[in-house]
Amino acid sequence: MDKLKSKEIWFVTGSQHLYGPKTLKQVASDSSKIAAALDKSPKVSQKVVFKPVLTTPDSIFELCSAANNNKNCIGLITWMHTFSPAKMWIKGLSVLNKPFLHFHTQLNRDIPWETIDMDFMNLNQSAHGDREFGFIGTRMRLNRKVVVGHYQDADAIDRIAVWIRAAAAYNDALNMKVARFGDNMRDVAVTEGNKVSAQMKMGYSVYGYGIGDLVKAVNDVSPAAIKKLLSEYGSDYKMTKAVANSDTLKEAARIEIGMESFLKAGNLKAFTTTFEDLHGLKQLPGLAVQRLMAKGYGFGAEGDWKTAALVRSMKVMANGLKGGTSFMEDYTYHFDPKGMKVLGAHMLEVCPSIALGKPAVEVHQLSIGGKADPARLVFKTAPGKGINVSVIDLGSRFRMIVNDVEVVKCPDMPKLPVASVLWKPMPDLKTGAAAWILAGGAHHTGFSTAVDYEYLEDFAGMLGIEFVHINDKCNIAGFRKELRWNEVFYHISDGI
Repeated sequence: MDKLKSKEIWFVTGSQHLYGPKTLKQVASDSSKIAAALDKSPKVSQKVVFKPVLTTPDSIFELCSAANNNKNCIGLITWMHTFSPAKMWIKGLSVLNKPFLHFHTQLNRDIPWETIDMDFMNLNQSAHGDREFGFIGTRMRLNRKVVVGHYQDADAIDRIAVWIRAAAAYNDALNMKVARFGDNMRDVAVTEGNKVSAQMKMGYSVYGYGIGDLVKAVNDVSPAAIKKLLSEYGSDYKMTKAVANSDTLKEAARIEIGMESFLKAGNLKAFTTTFEDLHGLKQLPGLAVQRLMAKGYGFGAEGDWKTAALVRSMKVMANGLKGGTSFMEDYTYHFDPKGMKVLGAHMLEVCPSIALGKPAVEVHQLSIGGKADPARLVFKTAPGKGINVSVIDLGSRFRMIVNDVEVVKCPDMPKLPVASVLWKPMPDLKTGAAAWILAGGAHHTGFSTAVDYEYLEDFAGMLGIEFVHINDKCNIAGFRKELRWNEVFYHISDGI
């Protein structure tokens, strides 16, 4: 994925003509300074572009319409430097289809006690100008993030930076195409869902392809391309000579090249596979899936297109940040009373972006799928903070569930030939797992050590879907009530 600042956030300031041209000139100057400071912050992943101060309903409507039609604009940051009567904003906000963040700030950090006068007060009115703007956002029931603080405050910049990354993921989702090679794993419930509703609510399109379409692309791969990729494997990973010279690794390279060429040709950003639909492939794609995830593609196993799209969105948010993001599955428990933990893994497909150290390429038997022994990357994950995320289809709506986790050091497991991660769910395994199950969370997740819950909360807000958070303060009684309240809210939020 492109790590450059290729998209734009428009910095939009509200005022009015009441104050006269001199004050408005100062408003513009102050606003441009704040926009420039945000743009220069190394934490901000996209361009922050100052826009002329808005003082009339027509100028606001034109700005919002222009934002809608600008392919580079992915969101707005709004700030009321002075008082800006909010009825002026109704028409513009009514048509705005880009996310916006309300930044409640001011240019000066401190009140100049010795010199403050009414001219200063008339100019620096965001303390109540932003409250007027906040009212109309609430009155119109508009989703937005509110960040309060001085524009040079590190916490404020961090929260804005999180929202900008979520906006980038939202923009990416609106143009996301997900490929499903084969169908869902038969008789599995949670990986199913309404694709039309998903496209209407979350933007992305899901396309089904017969496995033969992929097999043709794999069979068309040239020996020269395979040789080149094998050399890359040799420099990037640890492996024995037997693995390096094996036909298995050559076939894994063929599958990776063919799969990537298919995805690129179709402008596809995420994909699924299933071990029940492998006709024509000699092995289940393992190494190929792991490496494609590391390049930024989303993935879901057994036809899980919702998780594939989710992983892609999480990777867009995490682009360039320390840590990694992967498809994941809660596999088995460690119920020791001294420290209960979850071992996360999958048959093969865990992204090496979360690896601790240099992964090893290994070939082992896979006791499911009925194909040749596949190649895969084997590694463990570095300790630290992480999250597990699931998006489920409840029929009437989509729900996003986030569980904070603490990744811990994993003991040696010499007979387990897959990538793995060991974590403690917050607040503990019993509470976290019970809350997850009550919320209907899937066994497949997007796992990340690069982003936290706030990124996903902002993202869910932009999508307009339910968000629930299982954290260190979670208790089951309170969590049950939250789920029940949410049922009522989402039943009436769109009208009865």
